[in-house]
Amino acid sequence: MKRRGFVKGLLVTPAVPLIAHQNQTPAAAPAPVTPPRPVSQAIPNKLAMVEVDAAAQTTQHYFKPDQFAALEKLGEVMVPPLDGKPGATQAGAPVFLDFLISESPANRQKLYTHGLDGLNLAARKHFSKSFGELDAAQAGTILKPLLVARFWAQDMPEDPMQHFVAQVHEDLQTATTNSREWAQASSSTGRRGFNRAAGLYWNPIDPVVKG
Repeated sequence: MKRRGFVKGLLVTPAVPLIAHQNQTPAAAPAPVTPPRPVSQAIPNKLAMVEVDAAAQTTQHYFKPDQFAALEKLGEVMVPPLDGKPGATQAGAPVFLDFLISESPANRQKLYTHGLDGLNLAARKHFSKSFGELDAAQAGTILKPLLVARFWAQDMPEDPMQHFVAQVHEDLQTATTNSREWAQASSSTGRRGFNRAAGLYWNPIDPVVKG
């Protein structure tokens, strides 16, 4: 049965009363049956469906320009393209996280804004430019001391900057592997998994798995 027919059936079919205590003496008279509610003629025969990504393009609006540039740089160095799969930048993960954080609780917004500001501050201190302007090697110099081993993924470091780096890495990876671009690449290659142990510069000091 098609969905439309099923819904209309629910609207026009009266409810069937439950028959309880069959062995007892029945009531003197049956309860009156409520007539079915008339079906509105305004119900459309077909509802138009549209995919969200086909209706509008997500745009960056929450983070300041230097904060968003730092987030994009994190995507480049933490989740690069791998084995024919898109990286965070190609999958639009930074733009998605910009939207996600804009709708997140205040403590998560604070974690991100303070973390991105902290990376920019460290970059200006060591290289006299913002984090988004660094090359991969320079970014790694700042990030590697902030990556700490964790036996359990939910155990975030107490240090605010280490906590941020661990969280943003997980968020970038999740946003990437759940993107349309990732799904399309997986469909064409037939491989859906994400190999965390190959090609990522942070693998020797993986923040979750300790060898």
